[in-house]
Amino acid sequence: MQCDFLAQLYLTGSVARAAHAVGRSRASAYALRKRRGAESFADEWDRVLAGPAQPGAVPARRRKTSDCRKLTLKDLIWRFEIGLWRPVIYRGKMRGIAHKPDNTALLRMLSRMDAKADRLARDAP
Repeated sequence: MQCDFLAQLYLTGSVARAAHAVGRSRASAYALRKRRGAESFADEWDRVLAGPAQPGAVPARRRKTSDCRKLTLKDLIWRFEIGLWRPVIYRGKMRGIAHKPDNTALLRMLSRMDAKADRLARDAP
């Protein structure tokens, strides 16, 4: 049930909606999060809401959510190499995890490379 809750939290970004989807209340989700022995659940909850961690990045608890529109080339390359992951929900239960390439990151990298090539061609004697 915790896995289903975390998958719904990932999809909706809302604790209330995720709890409702697994047949629980928002208050019971927060109560479980605070319960002794549920530290791993709380850590995963934080990871789901913080987004994917990058190699060498600050741990999820101390990391601020960044503006996804402003990415360095290093971040774009990382997103292209890792791809996109999402939970597969069927009939209200998590059945697996789907992976696909992040084509948006690839297109953004190509756009930057084209712009740089244009600048170099323009500045060449």
